[in-house]
Amino acid sequence: MDTLDAIILGIIQGLTEFLPVSSSGHLELGKAILGDHSVPEESLLFTVVLHFATALSTIVIFRKDILDIAKGALKFQWNDDLQFVAKIVISMIPAVIVGLFFEEQLEALFGGNILLVGAMLIVTGILLFLADKAKNTGKPVSFSNAFVIGISQAIAMLPGISRSGATISTSVLLGNDKTKAARFSFLMVVPLIFGKIAKDILGGELSLESTNITALSAGFIAAFICGLFACTWMIALVKKSKLSYFAIYCAIVGCIAIAFSLVN
Repeated sequence: MDTLDAIILGIIQGLTEFLPVSSSGHLELGKAILGDHSVPEESLLFTVVLHFATALSTIVIFRKDILDIAKGALKFQWNDDLQFVAKIVISMIPAVIVGLFFEEQLEALFGGNILLVGAMLIVTGILLFLADKAKNTGKPVSFSNAFVIGISQAIAMLPGISRSGATISTSVLLGNDKTKAARFSFLMVVPLIFGKIAKDILGGELSLESTNITALSAGFIAAFICGLFACTWMIALVKKSKLSYFAIYCAIVGCIAIAFSLVN
């Protein structure tokens, strides 16, 4: 993978990780349209580096929230901060189960199945449209809400389903405050990303052999910077109920993807 390809993939990952348009779906579409020779398939190491970059951008944006939550939780009292941590843990359960027991089945879906990507993008669009029309409330995320949102996150492992779009939409449709829904959505994925990185490192699945360090670094920087921009932008958009624009975008791209898959 050369440096330009790495930067392009880093930009795609950084933007689409937070914007509700599905990063996995867009990477699959990019490979299908440009061809494997133009955009080489990402190595596991490169994928991990890009996800680490976007997780790091989340930590930077929410650094004050994370520090406050950590300080409150370390008091070991059943306060709001410790309850928030417990909700994050609960939200991780569905994705952990799917990742542990259905990893091979999931990987099989990432082989250029453009028809599936198109259909799932349309599903994402419908969720975003419904969430955009929902009334905003001051309701916080409950423990039962956290588990249901976690199920959405697990379903979003499918290519074409936006993780942020699915989790924020589910939270809003459950009656949660839109700002709190976005905050919970972005923070709930950070432990999963670091857990996946730890699993791959301990399992010896990461290799630095034949690795273009320059390209790897370029991809990381591109994903991190774009992640900072996209995360901040997405929070503002959710507050202003502007998800319908992304709903239309997902529907259009989904239809194009389905048409593309049928003629090829």
